[in-house]
Amino acid sequence: MKLQKLLYYSQAWSLVWDDRPLFNEEIEAWVNGPIVPDIYTSHRGKYQLRDWQQGNWKNLDAKAKETIEAVLKTYGDKSSHWLSELTHQEEPWKNARKGLAAGVRGNNTITHESMAEYYSNL
Repeated sequence: MKLQKLLYYSQAWSLVWDDRPLFNEEIEAWVNGPIVPDIYTSHRGKYQLRDWQQGNWKNLDAKAKETIEAVLKTYGDKSSHWLSELTHQEEPWKNARKGLAAGVRGNNTITHESMAEYYSNL
């Protein structure tokens, strides 16, 4: 769950600071917070990841690396539960969950526009 929230915040802050998405995959508003379904499927049932076969840090440009490092510095020491609770208080996740009862599974997309608008105002 923590990886998912760090991906979410990396994407959100990349939209604000770099004026571009960090990655192309959609982020959905699941019950426990924002999730990148493709990544979730890849690591489902694994509680620790030691390596990642689907990406390469060296392919990122300096701006992307700087954004990720800033996100990790800010959010990296937080627990997965804390990060999940934080996303539940923020408008992009809440807006994407509108119309869904608490605890009901959903796959509504959290749009780039909603992330950029919300986080640029913080």
